Amino acid sequence: MRFHSLPKSKRYPENESEYAVVLERYNTVLDELFAGVDVYVIIPVWAAEAEVPSSGPDGGYWRTLPVNDDPDPEFRTYWHLFAARRPWRYGCLDERLRDVADDKVAGVLVTDTQMRRLYHPYDGGADVFLASPEERDRMRDRHADWLSSHPLGF
Repeated sequence: MRFHSLPKSKRYPENESEYAVVLERYNTVLDELFAGVDVYVIIPVWAAEAEVPSSGPDGGYWRTLPVNDDPDPEFRTYWHLFAARRPWRYGCLDERLRDVADDKVAGVLVTDTQMRRLYHPYDGGADVFLASPEERDRMRDRHADWLSSHPLGF
């Protein structure tokens, strides 16, 4: 399911009032998904080299995935994934979520430790993957105003 982070599907916040709306929407859904549990926050670092960067964003190195596994080494690219486990608290990711909203960082994932629910914020909204269709439908109905008006939900 896809939620938009600003009214009328506006993509980027332009002032503090709009940042407040974006963070409230991100945090409301995150809190519904993860209140009272630990989460993994996973952040990819894109690179043209297979070698893991000496330092990464929040958390420690987890694994590397090929993004483009071209036979020519000159065209191979990788995502080096860094992960941190932390207790979820409303607002605890605000700095990182603000960077996501500004498209300064991309590919962030938040998931419970069993990886049954997944939250992927991006500039303009968030994709949410839930454990069951019934759970999805309940969340969709609670936040119907945040859904796209596009027939395919984009």
